[in-house]
Amino acid sequence: MVKIPVLRWGQPYESLDHDKVIHFVTGETLAQVSQANPGLLAKDIRKAARAREVLREIPIRQLVEMMKKAADLYRDATLPMGDGTQSPDDFARQQSASTGLPEHMCKFNMSKNHFVLSNMDKILDCLTRGLPLDILTRGYGEEGRGVVVSYQAQSPVLGLVLPSNSPGVHTLWLPVIPMQVGLILKPGPQEPWTPYRMAAAFFAAGVPKECLSIYPGGADMGAEVVARVPRVKIFGSTETVKRYHGNPCVQVHGPGFSKIILGDDCVDDWPKYIDLMADSVYLNSGRGCINCSGVWASRHTKEIAAALAEKIGPIPVLPPEDPKAALAPFTVPGQAQAVHATILDKMKEDGVTDMTAKFGPRLVEKERCAYLRPWVIHCDSPERKIANTEYMFPYVTVVQCPQADMLAKIGQTLVCSAITNDKAWSQQLIEATHIDRLNIGPIPTIKLDWLQPHEGNIVDFLFRARAFQTTPERLKS
Repeated sequence: MVKIPVLRWGQPYESLDHDKVIHFVTGETLAQVSQANPGLLAKDIRKAARAREVLREIPIRQLVEMMKKAADLYRDATLPMGDGTQSPDDFARQQSASTGLPEHMCKFNMSKNHFVLSNMDKILDCLTRGLPLDILTRGYGEEGRGVVVSYQAQSPVLGLVLPSNSPGVHTLWLPVIPMQVGLILKPGPQEPWTPYRMAAAFFAAGVPKECLSIYPGGADMGAEVVARVPRVKIFGSTETVKRYHGNPCVQVHGPGFSKIILGDDCVDDWPKYIDLMADSVYLNSGRGCINCSGVWASRHTKEIAAALAEKIGPIPVLPPEDPKAALAPFTVPGQAQAVHATILDKMKEDGVTDMTAKFGPRLVEKERCAYLRPWVIHCDSPERKIANTEYMFPYVTVVQCPQADMLAKIGQTLVCSAITNDKAWSQQLIEATHIDRLNIGPIPTIKLDWLQPHEGNIVDFLFRARAFQTTPERLKS
């Protein structure tokens, strides 16, 4: 068992209050994690300005090189972890044991984080739209063609209230340090591993310790981060999204309700796209907001649903160390059973058909956890209550809906992959404000271009463009 402290601006702090990270199969204690309390953050936030100050003393290009060095350390090195050390294999095993995500998926998520850190120069160039990076340091400068611009940091630090379910979300905050903004992280209770390992890699690469804090804790600690930090990213449910809607200081990442929609011009060729649909639904155990939870088409929907069910319905429950394991368990007691009961209740409505019933029960209960196997449900209309739902496992509804009605019916959608060559409909999709990431063509919803912003540009969230004038002499100094 490893003992993991609170990290207060890079300095370890042993709390009297601890929480245990438990192995979801054996019940073994993997880690004892010190718990922060709101008063600790209330005291430490007074030093937040120092986090940006120490980072601004280092040129952004130099910080980018540190990110590239940290990438290799994070992926390949044995690094400090609490009062012990952690190899890459240890990391994958521990993360899998506490979150339930199969070990090979944990390693895959490591490769995603490695890619983002290794390509930080390209990512910043895209996120800033080619802005000279020293403008973020000085606050002003010439953008080109003699145009003076100013970007004002809205907070010296970014706060993050992180989840336990999908380690891939950490890619979203990796560009923050090279933008010379500090970090306050509140990790998910089952997944302290990535924030602490990333911090160890940053420090080993030369990043100043004073720019980063990690405060493990309960819901009160997450609420304190939102209340105290001027800019916060938070991950949560639909209710969380509604709670912070319209708050410019809080960027909420909730359910994705990501979809694949087939245009009338391509739907007759649906068999060509079944593998793309299946991958979008079940890869990474269906846990990501970018996993597809809805397939919409005007016809052939029963056949599409049946073919999808044949593909993913038989997927078995395997141990997390098995390289073929495709499913992650629900490790919170009773959660899988509650989701299972909710879906069964919603399927009582006329026009709703369980396409995976013949492949055995969806709920598999173990001694300390439970699994939900992939579920494919057909809806004969978008009016069915279950038509636009999402759960944290490989789950998809296949919905029959006329193409002309789709945009009005699909609802808020994080990723939409539209399989069509219809130029007029494509233009309507481009103009649809309730679609965030749009793919036109046969592109899986889970295939992200890391050189494009995800759920809002983090540069726009952290910096405000404003009018600025100065003398030519000062501009050149």
